Amino acid sequence: MSQPLADRMRPKTLDEMVGHDAWIGAGAPLRKAVEDGSLRSLILWGPPGCGKTTLARLLAEASGLGFLSLSAVLDGVKELRGVLARAEANRNLSQQGTVLFVDEIHRWNKAQQDALLPHVETGLLLLIGATTENPSFQINPALRSRVQLIRLEPVPVVDVRAVLRRALDTDASLADRKVEVTEEATQRLAESCGGDVRQALSDLETIMLASPAQGRVTPEDLPRLLKDRPVRLDRGEDHYNVTSALIKSLRGSDPDGALHWLARLIDGGEDPSYIARRLIIFASEDVGNAEPRALSVALDVAQAVERIGLPEGRIPLAQAVTWLATCPKSNASYLAINAALADVKRHGPLPVPLHLRNAPTREMKAEGYGEGYQYPHDAPDRIVRQQYLPDALNGRQYYKPVPHGAEKTILERMAWWAKRLDERD
Repeated sequence: MSQPLADRMRPKTLDEMVGHDAWIGAGAPLRKAVEDGSLRSLILWGPPGCGKTTLARLLAEASGLGFLSLSAVLDGVKELRGVLARAEANRNLSQQGTVLFVDEIHRWNKAQQDALLPHVETGLLLLIGATTENPSFQINPALRSRVQLIRLEPVPVVDVRAVLRRALDTDASLADRKVEVTEEATQRLAESCGGDVRQALSDLETIMLASPAQGRVTPEDLPRLLKDRPVRLDRGEDHYNVTSALIKSLRGSDPDGALHWLARLIDGGEDPSYIARRLIIFASEDVGNAEPRALSVALDVAQAVERIGLPEGRIPLAQAVTWLATCPKSNASYLAINAALADVKRHGPLPVPLHLRNAPTREMKAEGYGEGYQYPHDAPDRIVRQQYLPDALNGRQYYKPVPHGAEKTILERMAWWAKRLDERD
């Protein structure tokens, strides 16, 4: 089987790498560390296809260090012991240090990560880990404190495009196809890969092999040749970032932004029931009583999605998203319950005032349970001035309706009640 294009185009030196000038450009931290011989253990954190594995290998080569690698998906402590033996041999026989590259290091559990600590401490290994997950959550604090965290961003479109043009100009296998890929098609490939150079090169190879020799590829040909490849959605931080963008677009009353992030979730393969649950929460937390029907809409959409699934489920989801985005907003109920819970935590189980207690027995009535309770239905306007909070919290106001949407009516009703009670007093 021939070597994939992405491997054939893998950079051979740090100067050939693209997209990370902030770390490996002239005078940048990693470049200086290599030149000064002061490279230390690292965690490379970035999205797929940004060059973590390649960068690790090139840093080792440029530093004159041996390079050994493990996959946290496939390998464990047993394989680590074999690597340690080889690192000891390198140090004893050739006086050469060793870089251990651990791909997807976040997949190792605490015990496996802890097994690295003494060998990083003694300098037997210079660890370079690679992860797509936030190290703050996935890497043990003890290991994090011993490494430098390098955040790698997706490769910019201009750099991805340059890699694609270099592949078209220099790769012999592509040249043999004699297929013309237009500048516009190259630009579209660079834009659609999400900064994943490996994906862009794989897409380029796919369209070259799928096109007739001496053919021509335009942007209009890409969906057919790539079979509508879905946009990547990592199940880690990317999943939460896109969800956060959806919710913040809804909260900001921007239906277009909300639809974009909804499309990202759907196209990325997100579970539609997860999206529906988030919309239900939003309907109460951010719309609330400003539009009481929002919760019913969100619940109906969740039920519809459960019954019909995707792809048709995208239609009710879009209905809910556009409805919620354009609803008046109020988080008054959300703030109110948080404030009430905070008082419960602070004051503990305060006693219920006697007049609010139920008195089903003679003994309870003798104790004063229910005494003095005023039944609102017997009062004018169905309201009475009566204490409903514990004594220690009497007068506390949790719910503060906003003056718009349906909640404006609630605010006006509460003000009218207060006025009527004042008039009766």
